[in-house]
Amino acid sequence: MIWKNIITKTAYIFFLVFFYSCKPLYNSEYKKPVLVDNKTTRLTKKLHKKLTYISKEGFAIGHQDATSYGIGWNSLNEMNTVESDVFEIVKDNPAVYGFDISKIELESIQNLDSVPFNAMRNEIITAHKNGGIITISWHADNPTTNGNSWDTKSTVNNIFTDKTIKTKYELWIEHLAAFIKTLQYKGKSIPVLFRPFHEMNGFWFWWGDPNCNAIDYIRLWRKTVRLLRDEHKVHNLLYVYSPNKLNPNDDFMKYYPGDNYVDILGIDIYDFKNAQNYIKSVVKDLALVKKIATSKNKLYAFTETGLEKIPTPNWFTQVLYPNIKDSGISWILFWRNAHLNHYYVPHKEHENAEDFKVFANYPKTLFLKDIQNLEN
Repeated sequence: MIWKNIITKTAYIFFLVFFYSCKPLYNSEYKKPVLVDNKTTRLTKKLHKKLTYISKEGFAIGHQDATSYGIGWNSLNEMNTVESDVFEIVKDNPAVYGFDISKIELESIQNLDSVPFNAMRNEIITAHKNGGIITISWHADNPTTNGNSWDTKSTVNNIFTDKTIKTKYELWIEHLAAFIKTLQYKGKSIPVLFRPFHEMNGFWFWWGDPNCNAIDYIRLWRKTVRLLRDEHKVHNLLYVYSPNKLNPNDDFMKYYPGDNYVDILGIDIYDFKNAQNYIKSVVKDLALVKKIATSKNKLYAFTETGLEKIPTPNWFTQVLYPNIKDSGISWILFWRNAHLNHYYVPHKEHENAEDFKVFANYPKTLFLKDIQNLEN
């Protein structure tokens, strides 16, 4: 009788595991999307679905390098007890964790912000295990000059015409792919929102205008996707296209690599201590992104934003929230808290810490606990 009960219980558990693991991804609310990678992992498809549901509830709150360092602390310090600057204020972590893999192409042990890749990997695994969403940008070095991302010497055409530079770039992608493949939890690849070559309509990066024309940019993007997806068999990425805020003569679609090479549309807009100009750009540009993304049946996001040192009183509740609450974005990412002269989320002693708490309690701002139980 005991063995019979054990067998019956085991069979029941097996049935539950089988039933929930085979739960259909698609339904009347969430139709099957067309993704860049037709071999996308199931977990990555579930992330896309989760982002869709998030956009119906509000928007996930993200922070760059949230668990790596902050104001007055660093996760590498053995005495560190801080989870994140966000947690210090609202007692919850961001829903979206931003990381940058600059220098991975060189097989460096750390990125340009001195975050060791081993530590970054552990933070990504922990964030994913806790239900967080991972987004990764790539401030790649200039392959022609070996300068950093801000070395604006034209180089993209060389990746296609110069055999030495072409070989170097392809090796860089091999190194990038190798790191991405190490991002696993319980033997499964962690899904990643991959956002390379961002702000291409700005002049400050080697892949940006006028250092790279639209034709070469599109070729670079497509080559990168094909190398990762087809040659290196990386199938846990959703590809995010994110220009900088649009000037009057900018065309959001000028550098667009095509529907078959982009999963999610985004835009980066910062407040440079002029709230009215910022609001105007946010309202206008997010409306345009929404229109384009909706027409293509794609998700869209506010991929970078913030006000350095946040000197404007009640910036989160009076400047930001009213102008994004009905935008339909899936997530918003605040830039990093590097030090007291460069941060975008309040630290616990900041004058806007209370405002950030109020912002966190608004119905559409979704932190980690808020997204853990959302349909995915």
